[in-house]
Amino acid sequence: MKSKMELVLVLLLMVSLAGAQNPSPPVTQQTLQQVAGSLQMYVDQLPNMPKIYGYSMQDGSPKPVTLTMGMYQKTWKFHRDLPPTPVFVFGTSAEAATFPGPTIIAHQGVPLSVTWQNHLPSSHILPWDPTVPTAIPKNGGVPTVVHLHGGVHPPTSDGSALAWFTANFQETGPKWTQVTYTYPNVQPPGNLWYHDHALGLTRANLLAGLLGAYVIQNPSLDDPFNLPCGDTFDRHLVIADRSFNVDGTLFMNATGINPSIHPQWQPEYFGEAITVNGKAWPFLAVHRRKYRFRIINSSNARYLRLALSNGLSFCVIGSDASYLAAPVTSQNILLGPAEIADVIVDFSLWTTNEAELTNDAPYPYPTGSPAGPLNGKVMKFVILPKGTPPEAPDNSTVPTKEVNFTSVVPTDVAVTRYITMYEYTTATGSPTHLYINGKRFEDPVTETPRSGTTELWNVINLTGDNHPLHIHLGVFQAIKVQELLDLTTFKNCMTAINDAVKCNVARHAVGKVLPVPEHEKTWKNVVKIEPGYVTSVVVAFKLVETNQKYPFDATGEPGYVYHCHILDHEDNAMIRPLKMLP
Repeated sequence: MKSKMELVLVLLLMVSLAGAQNPSPPVTQQTLQQVAGSLQMYVDQLPNMPKIYGYSMQDGSPKPVTLTMGMYQKTWKFHRDLPPTPVFVFGTSAEAATFPGPTIIAHQGVPLSVTWQNHLPSSHILPWDPTVPTAIPKNGGVPTVVHLHGGVHPPTSDGSALAWFTANFQETGPKWTQVTYTYPNVQPPGNLWYHDHALGLTRANLLAGLLGAYVIQNPSLDDPFNLPCGDTFDRHLVIADRSFNVDGTLFMNATGINPSIHPQWQPEYFGEAITVNGKAWPFLAVHRRKYRFRIINSSNARYLRLALSNGLSFCVIGSDASYLAAPVTSQNILLGPAEIADVIVDFSLWTTNEAELTNDAPYPYPTGSPAGPLNGKVMKFVILPKGTPPEAPDNSTVPTKEVNFTSVVPTDVAVTRYITMYEYTTATGSPTHLYINGKRFEDPVTETPRSGTTELWNVINLTGDNHPLHIHLGVFQAIKVQELLDLTTFKNCMTAINDAVKCNVARHAVGKVLPVPEHEKTWKNVVKIEPGYVTSVVVAFKLVETNQKYPFDATGEPGYVYHCHILDHEDNAMIRPLKMLP
């Protein structure tokens, strides 16, 4: 039996190695740095991604529509001096597909139906690993499934990792049921994004380019704020780090950190170049006025601590998919993978003619290598001379108040849970896999909240990394971040019996308390979980705008999930199922 299993593993590995059309050649970190370092910064203009409207206007009212969005392989110019790079991208056609994909504009309360089509080739353009839980079709093809990150929608439209499908739906995963997803857009207006979510391939499929922005608007709420608007003054900044081979192809490691266990998987992917809207270190020419930037960290694993090199501040108006109660001024913004910041930058206050958007987050965060001369730069803003057309009077404002959602009252919670993050290593300390609550993804569901209720999750991080915890369907807020003392004793106990109460977590969680940043005090779909701390998170499984239950059946199959949004962790296998009860 053992020899047969070993044979199967060898065959799967052969499939994986043959599955990459252009496997990355063996390269050193020095070579990757040399390629990135050869690219002159700030020579490509920041692209404005194409927009697709997820509704139509009839007789002055928004009406539902159905969109067809495909996934295609094509080439993309990440920099003036790089050869065209093979990518996987979203678009209404192969010609129109872009990196990132088009921005979908939806209207609150108007359902949008999207038929997601897979037109990808028979094999992947990047290496992948069959030894982590992975979608492996019998007849080849690249499995994909789309998740609307931050969306409130029925489970059949959630993009379950097990609902994958290959080109023309030739093969489908065990939880696949339908070709068209419906997004009710019943949640408050805000910023979301869509991306691939296929089992074990999320890191490779997103690295290849399967991601795009999604916005829910409601003019009756948005317009009175009088924020900067229009394609010129309201811009997305979709940030993603990438490394490139000498021939311009995307680099992804072909050899794992523990090749005898996982031939390809490594615990984090960090690219040497920082791309924004599909360009490496672009520039944006701006007028001396206010601009709105919707910033998405779409990196696989890199945290971004963003600042302006001239020392001026961001005015933060939203975090993830929610407005704040009131704007918050901050000189830097820390975004974990998948986090979104909605900010206003007032260029009329600048005394300089240009400034860089910089990043000084260590990688891995928070105790890894310091950001360097390449990944410490993001993009540049260049101030146009006064009077440069099409300059227009800036009548936009920054509101003093925004949206007051349901208050966070921990005493109102229906259930309190302990959620624990583990990392498993070899005898030499090299990571092999990561679990939540010591359980695999395929183990029976243990988190079963009731629809319409609020819970308190005490998330314990026993690893050395900060983890961006993402929840599907629900929303949450961190209310307390407290250090664990005598961590070694507590960790040894948890590793042995995996029971926070029996390991006397209350005696250990008595260290220093870290403040929750003011600009993160709203309902979010990603919360950063500090290593060696207990982060208490209020989780709402309802519409926080109206304090009502979901207007659809959230209890059906295939359910939902919650997971770490460091994609290399999610794939191996820091992800757990979430089943809603009536």
